[in-house]
Amino acid sequence: MGTFLNTTSLRKDGRLPNPGSFHSLHRSCKDVFPHQIEGVKMIINKTLSSFFKVSHSVHLSAVSPSYYRFHSETCLPLLSLQEAPALIGEMDSSGSLNAHALLHLTERVRARTVFQTQQSQFVTWQFETEYRGSDFTAAVTVANPDILRESVILVAHFLQSVSSGLVLGGELVYHRGRAEEGGILTLAGQYSRPNWVATLNAGKGGAHASYYHRANKQIQVGVEFEATTRTQETTTSFGYQMELPEANMVFRGSRLVVFRCIIGGVLEKRLLPLPATLIMGAFVNHRGDKLQVGLGVTVG
Repeated sequence: MGTFLNTTSLRKDGRLPNPGSFHSLHRSCKDVFPHQIEGVKMIINKTLSSFFKVSHSVHLSAVSPSYYRFHSETCLPLLSLQEAPALIGEMDSSGSLNAHALLHLTERVRARTVFQTQQSQFVTWQFETEYRGSDFTAAVTVANPDILRESVILVAHFLQSVSSGLVLGGELVYHRGRAEEGGILTLAGQYSRPNWVATLNAGKGGAHASYYHRANKQIQVGVEFEATTRTQETTTSFGYQMELPEANMVFRGSRLVVFRCIIGGVLEKRLLPLPATLIMGAFVNHRGDKLQVGLGVTVG
């Protein structure tokens, strides 16, 4: 048996651990699922210095639009903080920009800014402030504020470690515009043991549940269930990941059950001694009678 998760252990001083970010509640399960690829894709990563990285992506597809994307990441080192601030920007061939900045104001307070544009028009701009206490995390996000139209979206998150394995919290989303005003409350809970994690989000907007299990060092599985009241849709997904260190290979497979059945898998092969990874993937939509095949290469 391999090394399991150590999410339930207490800190050295005997106090409860910090529960982390609200956005990361389902991350353990989601990391097991493969990312769907289609067409031919090439990614070149280059580290120019200890705090500046660039990436070039070229995607050619007969179904979805082809694109060229440039990604740059800058980390400014600060000796007084454990994590350095980061500036990340991504632009495609149409001129659309996706950028965000992460700044650690203190060891407990961090601020994040996100901007998204569709060509020359702003689509999303949001500002987030997060405070991480010894055993809790609180965050407030302001999205798309518009004084002229009197519209804004406010999101508040809170997570509290109740025991060494139990985390409880919630999310409150408030939106206001000229035509409507309202809020949605979602409660969240997560229970974790050394080799598995169960998470549930439930509220007026729907429910999101996931279960992650690490069988051993090579095999991980995850099950995810999502139900939305707005679209009246439910989806159930099953994913697994198998690592073969001797062959420098990682295989991720998934099955999505909704109104249609989608089965797919992605194989990643490290091409040693070259600094490159070969990615091959295929996804089949049985009800839609559709097959998507992808091939990619990551250099660096």
